[in-house]
Amino acid sequence: MEISQVVQNIKPSATIAAATKAKELKAQGVDVLEFTLGEPDFTTPAHICQAAKDAMDAGHTHYTPAGGLIDVRQAVADFYEQTHGLKYAAKEIVLSNGAKHSIHNALMALCNPGDEVIIPAPFWVSYSDLVELTGAKPVILSTKEEDNFCLQPEDFESAITDKTKLIMLNSPCNPTGTSYPPDLLHQLARIATDRGVHILSDEIYERLIYEGSEFKSIATFGDDIRANTITVNGVSKAYAMTGWRIGWTLSTPEVAKAMEKLQSQETSCPSSISQLAAKAAVTGPQECVDEMLTAFVERRKYVLERLNAIPDISFPTPGGAFYAFINVSRYFGKSLQNGVTVDNSTDFCTALLENAHVALVTGDAFGAPGFVRLSFATDLKTIEAGLDAFEGFLKG
Repeated sequence: MEISQVVQNIKPSATIAAATKAKELKAQGVDVLEFTLGEPDFTTPAHICQAAKDAMDAGHTHYTPAGGLIDVRQAVADFYEQTHGLKYAAKEIVLSNGAKHSIHNALMALCNPGDEVIIPAPFWVSYSDLVELTGAKPVILSTKEEDNFCLQPEDFESAITDKTKLIMLNSPCNPTGTSYPPDLLHQLARIATDRGVHILSDEIYERLIYEGSEFKSIATFGDDIRANTITVNGVSKAYAMTGWRIGWTLSTPEVAKAMEKLQSQETSCPSSISQLAAKAAVTGPQECVDEMLTAFVERRKYVLERLNAIPDISFPTPGGAFYAFINVSRYFGKSLQNGVTVDNSTDFCTALLENAHVALVTGDAFGAPGFVRLSFATDLKTIEAGLDAFEGFLKG
């Protein structure tokens, strides 16, 4: 059988590919120190798991409305009013099989072949491929390390054409950890709205913010900006629920209706059990989020201290999420561990895995040659051993 051209053109997820390589080595008996996946290492909190068990015992194991159960959508709406002062009706919220699915729904609902979608780089690996699946064209705008990888308003405005349909923004950002200052985010949102460019705001890391940074949901910047924005979020990162696969969008009623119609043909509905677990997450005690954030704060502090002591690398200080995005380009062409040399990020990650048994993700996949991403969503013992091996690899 001949595979379709559109599927041939998309690339496998680089983060999953890196994790797969690490697992292959582990299967051979190699002790791999893995920092590839953006997945909290914590177990889903007990009260959320109990809600899922209760749902099964109560027989909530059937199809739901395509966009999700009304009471769960209302719970998400209530959460946004309580935390951000944003009022959404349940019909303006669409629950999906994870935030990635929500992004796909939004792009499919808005984009036509030939449209342009602006994506600041570095960007999460799936963005450009999800755009291409719609027939639209991803327009990648490079940002600068000295600007903390934040898109500058003048660069955004100069990239807008009569074909520009959408801009994709992600704060805090995967892979950089950058958290946009609210005033800069407001400037970008104002330009987009005034120029008729829709905003897709991926806010999946909003609960993972560190001291010195501030999170502001784009939809809070005014009624016209709210009406121009599709907000994407979910329970994966804040509640350690990556495998439960529940995300959501907040948008206008007409866009929500379009996404719900699309989802009815794609997946019928999200998991009924996972939906009720997600309801317990957003309505239940939030101390679990604070406890996980406290652990990430400790890990981040250690990672930054260790990286700052290594010569000839640089990185933006992560204001959110759980990533360090490291510029290793000064080591290209130099003799590394076992005399190996590399001249790009992908080869660097391969050599690091094969020689030091440390698994990172290449910046090439994020639109940032010369960088590698380290996820510190793992325990301190692993982080310490991984950074020891990383430093040893660089010393040669």
